[in-house]
Amino acid sequence: MTSTDAAFKDLLRVEKLAVEYPGKGFRAKPFRALSDINISIGQGETLGLVGESGSGKTTLGRAVLGLAPVTGGKVIFEGNDISQATRKERRKLSRDLQVVFQDPYTSLNPALEIGDILAEPLSVQGKSPAEAKKRVRELLDQVGLPADAISRLPREFSGGQRQRVAIARALALSPKLIVCDEPVSALDLSTQAVVLDLFLQIQRDTGVSYLFVSHDLDVVRHISHRVAVMYRGGIVEQGPADVVTRNPEHPYTQRLLLASPVPDPDRQEQRRADRHRLLEQQRQQNEQAAVLA
Repeated sequence: MTSTDAAFKDLLRVEKLAVEYPGKGFRAKPFRALSDINISIGQGETLGLVGESGSGKTTLGRAVLGLAPVTGGKVIFEGNDISQATRKERRKLSRDLQVVFQDPYTSLNPALEIGDILAEPLSVQGKSPAEAKKRVRELLDQVGLPADAISRLPREFSGGQRQRVAIARALALSPKLIVCDEPVSALDLSTQAVVLDLFLQIQRDTGVSYLFVSHDLDVVRHISHRVAVMYRGGIVEQGPADVVTRNPEHPYTQRLLLASPVPDPDRQEQRRADRHRLLEQQRQQNEQAAVLA
């Protein structure tokens, strides 16, 4: 997605966020998963959050959703600090703050028909059965699924179709922000492209914002206005998507870019060599830092 300098009105701000988990074992020190995280997402904007496994990107998404323990800093949504929101307050927030998980099958109840899955959040918010049924049909149409999907089970759909159902469920209450946690990583490349285009179309139609978590720079380049790169629980680089994903400044982001495969064998071989060089430089820097410490 082309990034612009146009200002988005802040919807979400994360300020100096820290997340710690209790250590394993007697007197074990707590494990700090996130440190000093600062990001913002505007209304109608997508922030791509990229990093390798263990970088902390999923933990950041969970902290925004209230699923990870915030031990420092703030998560500010529409001007309100929600970092320590109660369960009752979280239920109210669910109207405006939703999530799409990585696995489109395990995130759906296999025993429920699609119509019941989509109607559930509507019923919790007090919608009548008639209102819920009407909204479910609108959602199926919005994500490009046939009307008869309402009476079918999740196992009757492909992976891409199941992810469409998960997206429809997230859209049910017309949220303002959706946390997308690796929502296309379990799909094949052609299906990924279709689902990403669906996310983009939904954003154009509704103005919803996304925190889009992915390990793939090519994916975040396609869908994001801005990108933040995570490494070892911190953000090492952020900026416009085109800049960060094509001409990164930080060595870690450069390594991520070089890890993406290209069809040309000669270029691919050169990329491997360049990535190995950056890894060796990082190893030497880590050794020097350990000696100085």
